[in-house]
Amino acid sequence: MKFRVERDVLADAAAWVARSLPARPPVPVLGGVLIDATTGPGGDRLTVSGFDYETSARVELDATIGDAGRVLVSGRLLADITRALPSKPVDLVVDGSRATINCGSSRFSLPTMPVEDYPQLPSMPQLAGSVAADVLAQAVAQVAVAAGRDDTLPMLTGIRLEIEGTRLTLAATDRFRLAVRELDWTPEDDTSSAVLIPARTLAEVAKTLAGAGTVELALSAGDGMLGITGGGRRATTRLLDAEFPRFRQLIPAEHTSAAILEVAPLVEAIKRVALVTDRVAQVRMEFSEDGLRLAAGGDDVGSAEEELRCEFEGTELTIAFNPGYLLDALGALHTDRAQLTFTTPNRPALVRPVPAPPAESGDEPAADAPEPVPGYLHLLMPVRLPG
Repeated sequence: MKFRVERDVLADAAAWVARSLPARPPVPVLGGVLIDATTGPGGDRLTVSGFDYETSARVELDATIGDAGRVLVSGRLLADITRALPSKPVDLVVDGSRATINCGSSRFSLPTMPVEDYPQLPSMPQLAGSVAADVLAQAVAQVAVAAGRDDTLPMLTGIRLEIEGTRLTLAATDRFRLAVRELDWTPEDDTSSAVLIPARTLAEVAKTLAGAGTVELALSAGDGMLGITGGGRRATTRLLDAEFPRFRQLIPAEHTSAAILEVAPLVEAIKRVALVTDRVAQVRMEFSEDGLRLAAGGDDVGSAEEELRCEFEGTELTIAFNPGYLLDALGALHTDRAQLTFTTPNRPALVRPVPAPPAESGDEPAADAPEPVPGYLHLLMPVRLPG
């Protein structure tokens, strides 16, 4: 086997495939990357792929193939080596049980693993529809921040994907917060379904395919598999066999108080007052017609206070949140302003994006309170106030 390929192309492909491999594979071959060089009427093609029985990643590259063949090498080692090579063409030659990489004056020799022991990559499920790659990447990132990381609760480590006609709904929760995003897409048919996808895998794949223009989603609920393709890359993942919480009943239908704030000043203020939070991390927020007062800490660890302007209406209240969760919610909005709505200090609050205010005009009357941007909400459970 022998081929030549551009260094940046190979390094990018190796990094993308290796990212999906297990850190501690149960058997060595599952930590490998399979490189397949083929020639034919359609031209020379190089395929780099990985599969650990749970997730798979595959990317096709343009390359100059001298001798067709297949080789299996350590995925993470290949990614590290190709990333460190000089910016010159890469020649890879397989001779017996060794793979030699030459690039400029650099030369590496890697042991190969038995290709016959490597599992066959899964076939793509049936095409379900397509969506703009950048829109999907942003939507997944907005909800993945709320997904749980405790593998003993698998139903909370996933992102629920609901398909209903031309509407996709993504949702994730770790019991302390909930993020929901709705977006339009182009379905292949009118069928509806709901599946639970590993959040970390979906977030990683969606992020790396954000520049692909359009991505296609393939789904087989019966076989428990989701496939994503775009930009010459494809990935599959096993679905989670768990029951996602009925999240819609958690979302308050009305509120008694609402505040609109500038996101950037609020984020900076939360970071400052959170410096004095103790092991029971909480930042108190006191809303009134005079604005917002942030406070944290106490006599033992020191205290901090800060006041911010805000548009507030409704019943005055004092409520507390985990500062990390609050910052995550604000960071996921992608707008300069946020709306926070409340019922009582012990009930969930909602954080929503708010559009920029219209240009001011001295001849126009004062506008009503702006409506939040539809399609995204972030629910936060408050921290119980002491006493």
